[in-house]
Amino acid sequence: MGGSYLRYSRVLRVVLSPMETAPDAPQESGGAQALLSELEARVQDVVRASSWWERHGVDCAILALSLLSLLPGFLCLRSENVLVFVLGITILGVCHYTLTVKGSHLATHGALTESKRWSKIWALFFVEVCTAFPAEYAKYGHVKIHHGYTNVLGLGDSSTWRLPCLNRYIYMFLAPLLIPIITPVVAVARLSNMELRVALRTLGLISLGLYSHYWLLLNVSGFKSPSSALACMLVTRSLLAHPFLHVNVFQHIGLPMFSRDKKPRRIHMMSLGVLNLPRLPVLDWAFGHSIISCHVEHHFFPRLSDNMCLKVKPVVSQFLQEKQLPYNEDTYLARFRLFLNQYEEFMVQAPPITELVGLQ
Repeated sequence: MGGSYLRYSRVLRVVLSPMETAPDAPQESGGAQALLSELEARVQDVVRASSWWERHGVDCAILALSLLSLLPGFLCLRSENVLVFVLGITILGVCHYTLTVKGSHLATHGALTESKRWSKIWALFFVEVCTAFPAEYAKYGHVKIHHGYTNVLGLGDSSTWRLPCLNRYIYMFLAPLLIPIITPVVAVARLSNMELRVALRTLGLISLGLYSHYWLLLNVSGFKSPSSALACMLVTRSLLAHPFLHVNVFQHIGLPMFSRDKKPRRIHMMSLGVLNLPRLPVLDWAFGHSIISCHVEHHFFPRLSDNMCLKVKPVVSQFLQEKQLPYNEDTYLARFRLFLNQYEEFMVQAPPITELVGLQ
């Protein structure tokens, strides 16, 4: 279903077909659960038929290549040639977002490996060392709240990305540049609410990541002053900050929102409240398919890797269309225009609760 579906009215009424309609709620709930179980069975068939390389190897290789590319990126910054210097900035910027967004996202969901121990280790590395944010808060806020209560107002409605005090142009064009600064500041503020042992570990790993970046710029890239090294850190860490902020709001805000006591069943919540963007090569690489073109699939099956989300995408889209359920897709440019035009409604005012007759 294309972008036209997204321009829904303030009160969206969805009436179940006679086959799905039942005399009481438990039977309706059972029908929704049966749909979800059928979808899960189809996807599991694909997963079982997939190799380790498809399930985990492809994404691990992308992350490993990004790590290996850091050294050439730092070395390029030694050059006095402007084009080579810009190439170094680009390499470091793309690698930074691949490690911090793609790596952190997959590690937080335990999608990089089937080992719980290694999942925790990778989460600490990608979230705390690379991203400079507490892994425990990342998992709680993203996995427990956002995924558990997708588009439920006050819980998983992506409201952490809403800044009503900013106007549309500052939010869409200038605010993303502050993300590299805001992230560690928020992280430090969270430390006071953590157990002392965990807080010290998190502070140590965040400091290690930030200082390593700074040290490499001074000692490998040859920056002569702390201020120039810090400026370069800010540039590389904000290279893809604009699309990072944008996709986090494009794929949920502006879609149907639900109240906690009247939220629909999971299959309806995910099919209504999540949107896919088209494949975009740089963002596919740096953010991952599960954040860009397979976000619907990711919300249904959050433990699947990016590559597996892409592989099961035809199965999920065909199933939802067979069952006459929404499968939301829209272009980046169309969403950008929509948010500029309706910024007050989406990002400043409290979004309206969508009424889904018969689905709660």
